[in-house]
Amino acid sequence: MSMVQNFPFFSIIIAMFSGIVSSVLDGKRARDLSLCGILVTTGMSAAVLHFCIRSGQSYTYMMGHFPAPWGNEIRAGVLEGLTAMMFGLVMFFAVVGGMDHTAADVEKGKQNLFYIMVDLMLSSLLALIYTNDLFTAYVFVEINTIAGCGLIMIRQKGRSLSAAIRYMIMSQLGSGLFLIGLSLLYDVTGHLLMSPAKEAVAAIEAAGLYGVPMLVIMAVVSVGLAIKSGLYPFHYWIPDTYGYATPTASAILSGLVSKGYIFLLVKIFYRVLGRENVIASEIVNVLFVFGLMGMLMGSVHAILEKDTRRMIAYSSVAQIGYIYMGIGLGTQAGMVAAVFHMFTHSATKALLFISAVGLYEVSGDRKDFRSLQGAGYKNPLAGIGFAVGALSMVGFPMLSGFISKLLFATSALQSPHKMLPTVIALAVSTVLNAVYFLRLVITLYTIPAKADVAGAMAPEKIPEAWGRGRGAWKLHLAVACFILLNLVLGLYSQPIVGWIGSGLAMFD
Repeated sequence: MSMVQNFPFFSIIIAMFSGIVSSVLDGKRARDLSLCGILVTTGMSAAVLHFCIRSGQSYTYMMGHFPAPWGNEIRAGVLEGLTAMMFGLVMFFAVVGGMDHTAADVEKGKQNLFYIMVDLMLSSLLALIYTNDLFTAYVFVEINTIAGCGLIMIRQKGRSLSAAIRYMIMSQLGSGLFLIGLSLLYDVTGHLLMSPAKEAVAAIEAAGLYGVPMLVIMAVVSVGLAIKSGLYPFHYWIPDTYGYATPTASAILSGLVSKGYIFLLVKIFYRVLGRENVIASEIVNVLFVFGLMGMLMGSVHAILEKDTRRMIAYSSVAQIGYIYMGIGLGTQAGMVAAVFHMFTHSATKALLFISAVGLYEVSGDRKDFRSLQGAGYKNPLAGIGFAVGALSMVGFPMLSGFISKLLFATSALQSPHKMLPTVIALAVSTVLNAVYFLRLVITLYTIPAKADVAGAMAPEKIPEAWGRGRGAWKLHLAVACFILLNLVLGLYSQPIVGWIGSGLAMFD
């Protein structure tokens, strides 16, 4: 076995042990250890991606001394390596961009707890990506939930505490349904490893047995993970959760956590239940309808918001709707588009939240539209970063969002019965996206009518830490890296789309 084949296991363990070691470190050292752990695991994921591309096949890694069906396994392929690398990059930039706000928002004695939660979040996301065992997936779903709740409530303010409670209630509802589905699946198949379970499901379907139980399994697993990922109408925990957490936590929660659950759902569809069986059950049609509703209603709610944090959060509801709409098309092309949009949304939404921090800081920490007038001039790089993220979500050419919408539109052509509603929803949603995102971008570059233009942009009026002081470089570096990542996804999308397609083919 090549050393690279051990990297998925090593990356999960490194992230977990970083959290354990951070429990006895102060905040600064815990932060540095977390950043090093994220960099190392991201490099390992890149090596796994390169190895799988060169070999042209996936592989399994047996943990312990017991083979399937009793032992635990990790599975790695092109899609797993690509997803883990993307998640690692987004998490690293999010931590760097928001670290000064983390130091300001979190009590000094509890800052190491924040980075423990970041490490646990990273380990759980990597485990959801790489695991080949359903019960292990459930365990790390719960670790992910606990870490997410900790990231939200670490500020210990009224709105963040209530948001954490709401997040925990909805997440536990989703986890409960997911566990019920796994219990029923184990009762029917006798397996928890994905490959043996898929063989058992195929035999059951061929024999025409357990039709109703299998339908219930597909339904509760899909609904459970849909609740946890924030699919409309199970989205009401999102605005407060994303809007009132620290900037780093908001970027991680909006950009990565929901995508981890969606990736797990895609794995279960392909590697356990069988994509053909899921399509035949018409579960994908339900996901398609709710995806379309989320695309439209999320944008409508965003337009009605006056608080820009909640506006960005409601935008996530719409973008998650895009992903489920692609899954609901029931075609390979639709699934490729959905996975690519997972990457698009991860990079772009984190860019929006981190850029917004720099704009708030030069606007007296106000978040309403009126107070942000002219903020793009006061913090130029943050203004450019927010504009790039907004244009990407609208679908501006050369940016990743344009490629996502192009992929959704072309994949709809392969599903004649769903083509018309897909194209109409894409067009309407794009117009709605432009209404609320471009309205804010225009506001950022509009000088207040009664303000002294020279004074509004005078350097001495910009906070030292964010406008021109030493602390600004971290946020500016993160924004610049997110912009570059967005451009890479937009301009070099062809190989990435090819890797996604080959990775999904390996799932079969």
